[in-house]
Amino acid sequence: MADQQVVSSKVVKVDSNESWESLIAQANSQGIPVFVHFTASWCVPSLAMNSYVEELAMTYQNIKFLLVDVDEVKGVASKMEVKAMPTFVLMKDGVVTDRLVGANPDEIRKIIEASLPT
Repeated sequence: MADQQVVSSKVVKVDSNESWESLIAQANSQGIPVFVHFTASWCVPSLAMNSYVEELAMTYQNIKFLLVDVDEVKGVASKMEVKAMPTFVLMKDGVVTDRLVGANPDEIRKIIEASLPT
């Protein structure tokens, strides 16, 4: 009981093509942007970005944050044309509005800030 830090993640891990379709459809119907972190368990820069993306998800509650492990959900990675990890994608109404390859926290924050309604 010493570890009281069991906080549920704000970043939703996508575990199948079906859950991807469902989560994207849900965000579209709510009219909220979706920020996707494409990762792989063997990719150190991707893993290093996990806590940063979690922090963003807590800051920007009006954006849906998803995590896709490209080895676990190959169909989604291929459909989204992800070729390197980490890849970050921002979508609105099911359409990719921004894409960033590589662990670059400043650029990620700029993309997110630019997507917010003014």
